Parts: sequence; structure tokens; C-alpha cells
Amino acid sequence: MPPRKRATGATILAVANQKGGVAKTTSVASLGAAFAELGKRVLLVDLDAQACLTFSLGVDPDEVEESVHHVLLGQVEIGDVVVECEDGVHLVPSSIDLAGTEAVLLGRPAREYVLQTALDPVRKDYDVILIDCSPSLGVLTLNALTAANGLIIPMPCEMLSHRGVGQLLDTVADVKRFLNKKLEVVGILPTLFDGRSNHAQEVLSDVGERYDLPVLSPPIPRTVRFAEAPAVGRSILATSRTSKGAKAYREVAESLLPRV
Repeated sequence: MPPRKRATGATILAVANQKGGVAKTTSVASLGAAFAELGKRVLLVDLDAQACLTFSLGVDPDEVEESVHHVLLGQVEIGDVVVECEDGVHLVPSSIDLAGTEAVLLGRPAREYVLQTALDPVRKDYDVILIDCSPSLGVLTLNALTAANGLIIPMPCEMLSHRGVGQLLDTVADVKRFLNKKLEVVGILPTLFDGRSNHAQEVLSDVGERYDLPVLSPPIPRTVRFAEAPAVGRSILATSRTSKGAKAYREVAESLLPRV
């Protein structure tokens, strides 16, 4: 099936890495809040059955009656499940139901285009849509890459975190060839960065050259402030406004403004 013509409106950015523990959800929540501070209309989509983004923004996944799962199965319109959050962003929440969504979609024609089709009616209502992908390269992540204009790859500044990025980039190449010719890798977002570590500095200097990709700047520092924020349902930009982490995400968001 040929790709559908895109609706005009929001720039869609997928945030993906099939490796867990790379600060993917933190990056989506923080960049979303930073874009909102800059006056952008922001929609965040939680495409992970663990629903960490949903929880982090103050929504209890166990109490969500209709989620992105129901949207992807065509049971409700995406606008009917959007939740307004305190950080000035809107959220399409997730729930444990999403764990079974891939199995249902596998049997459907044009399954990679389901999310793109679902987002089309609301794209005009937002300036930027950020998708928090699950830590896998399954059908849901393919949906995100097919719907997106750009991909941000969070990657801790640790050598072992290099493993898997090449596989993700192979998937991106396939998506560009068969599903979404306009997908671009915006860049690698260095996370969990310890500026005192020579190893982290070496990884940071190596990663861009190794994959021939832009490296977003500044690197996001490792700080306990990130762990504290979800407990109150807000991003670090609200809970620790002047912290190094909050400042770093603001700078990254500002650097991405020309794209959104």
C-alpha cells in the first residue's frame, strides 16, 4: 500500500531506542515542557505499555479508561483520549492494554500506517508532537517512525550503549525505503552524561563520527533531580527549574525550534 498523503500541521518527532534505561521518557516529558515554555502547542504520545510517560505527567495508567490502545484499534478518535497536563502539554495516555495491541495489528493490512492515520485529524491543533516509543523495534515503533518527520535517539554516554544503535539505524533505513521517505534522523541526544568522566567524554566525541549523525547539544547531565520529578507528576522543568538538567533540555529544545 502506498504511503498516505500527510496532513499539514505539527512536526512529529519520534524518540526511540530499543535499549531500555536511556532516559527516553524523561527526554519526551522534558522536551515537551520546554517546547511549551517556548509557546509551542505540544502533544505527547505514550506508545509504551509500561506507561511511564503517562505516570510521569501525573496520570494514573490504572485509571485510564481509554488510551492509545483504543485509538490504534479504531475504537475511539485520538481527540477523545487527550489529557491536559500541568506542564502545559497535552497527552495521549497509555495503559497495560497496549501490551496486546501489536498482536492485533499484526493481522491488519497497512498496519504501519495506523498511528499516522490516527494523528492526522489533530495535527493542525499542535506545533509539535513527540512520541515516546517502546524499547523495541516492533510494530508500534514502526508506526511511530512511519508517522514521524524526525527521529531523536537518546543514548547514554557509555560505550555499551553504542550496541543496538546500528540496528535501529538499519530499521530507519528500511522505513525510509519502504514506508516513510521523509523520515530524518534529527540526531543522537547524549543522556546520563557525567562531565567528570573521561569515558563519557570519549564516548561523546566518538558517537557522532561513528554513526555519521548530528549530536544534539548540550549533553543531558546525570542528576537525581530527574528521578524526583515523576513522583509529583511534573517534568524537571517544573520541579527543579534552575537545575543543570532543566537548563540542558531547554537548550536542546531551543536548538530544535527551526525544525518545529
